[in-house]
Amino acid sequence: MPGVDCLIPFLVTALLLSITPGPGMLYIAAQTIGRGRRAGWYSSLGTHLASYVHIVAAAFGLSLFLQAVPAAYLALKIVGAAYLFWLGFRFLMSEETPVDPEVSAATSSHVTALKESLVVELTNPKSAVFFIAFLPQFTDQNAAYPFWLQIILLGIIANLIFSLAEVGCVIFADRVSSFFRTSRAAGRWLQRIAGSVLVGLGANLLASQR
Repeated sequence: MPGVDCLIPFLVTALLLSITPGPGMLYIAAQTIGRGRRAGWYSSLGTHLASYVHIVAAAFGLSLFLQAVPAAYLALKIVGAAYLFWLGFRFLMSEETPVDPEVSAATSSHVTALKESLVVELTNPKSAVFFIAFLPQFTDQNAAYPFWLQIILLGIIANLIFSLAEVGCVIFADRVSSFFRTSRAAGRWLQRIAGSVLVGLGANLLASQR
């Protein structure tokens, strides 16, 4: 592991990044609002698991391909944005009200949320580039561990910190939306809000620069 002089700034930076609202939190909040608390948990889990793919890619330099080949970055960005658009429009067009957290355990909505979040995170080139840009800054050339192992260990720590913040996001979004789930009309508005957030995230990804 890197020395204390690298590890402490890394932990502080990761913590600050984790509590800064961003696209990941908005996505998980939208799933929680649109499908209920369990869907929020599974969305967070999917994002967490998919992030390890980006971490391993950063450790072995695979993410550099996206930086070196603009066409590959653009293609992945278009796929990711299109998928977010599709998810968002599905919420907007749905006539069903959000499921109650106690009822959702008996449905497949949480499994669907897990699969969708895996795809969303894996097709987000900004996440891949983030890890390759963020983690190497805190490696130690004099450490006993090789560079790739330092990246993986730092990535695991950062990913756990980010996921803890996402858990708080699910709890907050669920408590806010629970006030409206008893009303069918309000439930439809919750789905429209969730869909609008996902469409907005897709547009933001599509318009963003590397």
